Amino acid sequence: MTAHAILTAEEHGDLRIRTARGAALGDAIMAALVVPAEFRAVQGEYPILFRLDQAREGFTALALFGFESGENLFLRGQEWDATCRPLSVDIQPFLIGRSEDPDAPAQVHIDMDSPRIDNAGEGIRVFDEHGRPTPYLEAIAEKLGALDEGYRAAPAFFAALRRYDLLEPFTLQVALEDGSTNRLVGFHVIDEDKLRTLDGTALGALHAEGHLMPIFMALASLSNLSALIARKNRALGHG
Repeated sequence: MTAHAILTAEEHGDLRIRTARGAALGDAIMAALVVPAEFRAVQGEYPILFRLDQAREGFTALALFGFESGENLFLRGQEWDATCRPLSVDIQPFLIGRSEDPDAPAQVHIDMDSPRIDNAGEGIRVFDEHGRPTPYLEAIAEKLGALDEGYRAAPAFFAALRRYDLLEPFTLQVALEDGSTNRLVGFHVIDEDKLRTLDGTALGALHAEGHLMPIFMALASLSNLSALIARKNRALGHG
């Protein structure tokens, strides 16, 4: 359940947020949305896969954390074992809200049902004693802005992938050291063979539109699949 509210100093002046990581705080997730603008940042840690969103009839990009629903192999107690996290994870429990007026400025909303809401008074303050945004909230607002900008730019990236037919279905059979098997289905990846066959005109267009770099970053990220399998084996007590 969610209870979204516009964040204001009047209503949320004493609000504190729990910033630790953990399953109880909502981090037990197999994957999280990423936007092409952050592919370079996340590709060093996570495999980037694509999934068709049937409701929106378009693709989204996901950073993969595990192989089963609710599995995040980067969680270690209250720590997230990686040098960076996707923006969609880092901004929780905040989100961008918009009014029906498309020209109106975006608003910072908060999910008041989030387990990150700290009612014990020990978390990080959102507003100071004078009702001004704290450095924590200012950092969140910057990340929200980057995520919103990246989300708005993403349709052009996915349109380019479709224009050149650069996505192919991806299935991964993961044989683990305890004898069990995990299977990833329903995802897509960049079709490297088709990318190699594109002529200079097509590659030039992708580069000019800013799409070539995130394509290469998504391809490079797939090298993290073996590391993720190793994390799974360690979680099972092997290796």
